[in-house]
Amino acid sequence: MSLGEKDLNSYLIPAEPVMTELVIKKSRFICWIYPVESRQEALAQVASLTEQYPDARHHCWAYIAGPPEGATQIAWSDAGEPQGTAGKPILNVLQHHGVGNILAVVVRYFGGIKLGAGGLVRAYSGATQQAMEALSTTTKVATEVLVIELNYDQEPRFKQLMKEYGVELLDSTYGVSVCYTLSVPVSELKLFTERVTSFSKGQLQLKPATHDTQ
Repeated sequence: MSLGEKDLNSYLIPAEPVMTELVIKKSRFICWIYPVESRQEALAQVASLTEQYPDARHHCWAYIAGPPEGATQIAWSDAGEPQGTAGKPILNVLQHHGVGNILAVVVRYFGGIKLGAGGLVRAYSGATQQAMEALSTTTKVATEVLVIELNYDQEPRFKQLMKEYGVELLDSTYGVSVCYTLSVPVSELKLFTERVTSFSKGQLQLKPATHDTQ
């Protein structure tokens, strides 16, 4: 799947976890696919599967957090397999399918027959490919989290603009003024900002929300 720059505004993500199993020369390769949005979430899921399969020889993984192209967080692990034979082949399959916010963990139970470096690459790639073929996906719309401070008399019109541009209200506080925390689709951000500036005659300003990204 080839992705252009515009595809960063929306991209495929796993709809739900999926598990498949591949047996090669008596070794079992159990592949789990999960939706994840951060390194912390991915590593927590790897730890959970390690506990779920404590007697497995290896728990190899790769993840892409964010859009499949331009993702800011990508990582992989061979988890004790020879370098380059597990984690990177898993990642290559994920990238080939063009799915973001995704974690693949391949759990290996050794069957007593060594596969060699080439055999391991094919096994981990094949296990991941099989799981990806069974995966259901959904579309995620890329957004930015912004905050804005309004006067009370500006709120009704601003809510109309939110509805028009598919803007989601994440949080609101009411005091001397109204403070909104918003999730704005990246594809609509420029036009939404222009409309807000126009209707408020430059009084209102959207600002990036400050939050912990870890």
